[in-house]
Amino acid sequence: MKTVLITGCSSGYGLEIARHFLAQGWCVIATMRTPRADLLPASDRLRLLALDVTKPDSIAAAIAAAGPIDVLVNNAGIGVVGAFEATSLDMAREVFETNTFGVMAMMQAVIPQFRQRRAGVIVNVTSSVTLAPMPLAGVYTASKTAITGLTGSLAFELAAFDVRVKLVEPGYAPTTRFAENGAARIQGLIPEAYVPFAGPIFAAFAQPAAVTTEQDVAKVVWQAANDTSERLRFAAGADAVALADAA
Repeated sequence: MKTVLITGCSSGYGLEIARHFLAQGWCVIATMRTPRADLLPASDRLRLLALDVTKPDSIAAAIAAAGPIDVLVNNAGIGVVGAFEATSLDMAREVFETNTFGVMAMMQAVIPQFRQRRAGVIVNVTSSVTLAPMPLAGVYTASKTAITGLTGSLAFELAAFDVRVKLVEPGYAPTTRFAENGAARIQGLIPEAYVPFAGPIFAAFAQPAAVTTEQDVAKVVWQAANDTSERLRFAAGADAVALADAA
């Protein structure tokens, strides 16, 4: 029976990914900053661990407690929306600490065991913002694009040890907490000069032609985790698939 460790399971994609892997009969280690037993169905194949991907001690403790795993799903992430001009470097660093350096740290924590066993899969969940330029998402896009580039490089690097590395690129999911988290970080990030530009963009986001659901992402993460080909990128959600096809 295989074991998957998933980051960011308190809501959204991570929570649904954990449910999906459980339903497929896997052992699931669901991590979140503050574990909540009521979020997932009770199972002897489920373990909840505290994990903050921005803190090295937290990562080390979680990896030690987890024991050997077969798949790492890097899902934890935060959003920010706003004009780049108004986005402080402190805010940018906060986003990069989770979306970029947190993913790097988690990969470095599990690569040794995968390399030694010559087996294992890393699935990095990024975003469809890496598929086409999107306004008012510069810092977020930069944090995700860095992981896209790194994942492509690592896929070659770790193939020498029979370790697979995959990218899942979800589209816009209005039912997740990304919108809520992004809204919390938008305060002051749309200066008055940008309001005429930003208004129509936010209106379009309120009425998207196609969206991504949590179930879309969970199914594609499962597909990527079990894919034995050299395929790197997996778009998730109707809008993301359309962008990938147009790229």
